[in-house]
Amino acid sequence: MAEWFCIAGACPSAAKAKEILDREPVDVLFVDINMPDISGMDFVKSLAAPPMIVFTTAYSEYAVEGFKVDAVDYLLKPFGLDDFKKAAEKVRKRYDSEHQPVAVSAPDADDALFFKTDYKVVRVPVSKITYVEGMSEYLKIHVEGEKDPVIVLLSMKKLEERLPADRFMRIHKSYIIALGQIREVARGRVSITPEVSLPIGDSYREAFNKYLDAKFLGK
Repeated sequence: MAEWFCIAGACPSAAKAKEILDREPVDVLFVDINMPDISGMDFVKSLAAPPMIVFTTAYSEYAVEGFKVDAVDYLLKPFGLDDFKKAAEKVRKRYDSEHQPVAVSAPDADDALFFKTDYKVVRVPVSKITYVEGMSEYLKIHVEGEKDPVIVLLSMKKLEERLPADRFMRIHKSYIIALGQIREVARGRVSITPEVSLPIGDSYREAFNKYLDAKFLGK
């Protein structure tokens, strides 16, 4: 394969793949839908922050469902090296499009940040940010009232430093939340909306619990 393509690991099961994902950043998963412990589709859906996905299977009926989870490509068995290379090239193009150089400003007088993404500068009101999701080397900034997140090439640490500490908190290696958007906390997760429930990481639990204790009223 080309120099830009490097295999991080080959896994016989979803459990082994999860070990690698938890240990190191991975840009793309080539996932067989039919696996022994869990289907590839269910495995991808179970990931809080999945990388790019290319599905492989012998059954064409899974193609539509695959694209519903934003799969980059779908390889129908039997496939050859040329088919694999074409899928890898699609991965490279998406990676390049999502990793354009990005800049972030300090909040302006109107309490907004400016991000450079996809060859343009986007203004994001800080008060509208609901949560930030880390995805390998880039971030998804979820904005209230917007269907799609703003995707930027930026580290969690750098954005965390720019967000007001009294209004935002990092609760997981992959998540920063707007404290004003918290609906409820239960079973080690924070609900932002009825559809969005984010995990609290062990390393961040103590600080988050201190925040809750300071705000808590009752016995």
